[in-house]
Amino acid sequence: MAAHAGEKAQKTGDFYCAKCDEKVHVTVGDKIPKCPNGHSEYETRRNEPGNKS
Repeated sequence: MAAHAGEKAQKTGDFYCAKCDEKVHVTVGDKIPKCPNGHSEYETRRNEPGNKS
């Protein structure tokens, strides 16, 4: 599931940029920021509490 900068995070976790794989940690309810390299689309999420992925 893709996520984009500016959206509210549905879960706490680490978002990985679709363009450069840079990691951004986001807490549930917070606005997802752009990655440190300025990209705005995230392809994967990891380290979500309650999930084994």
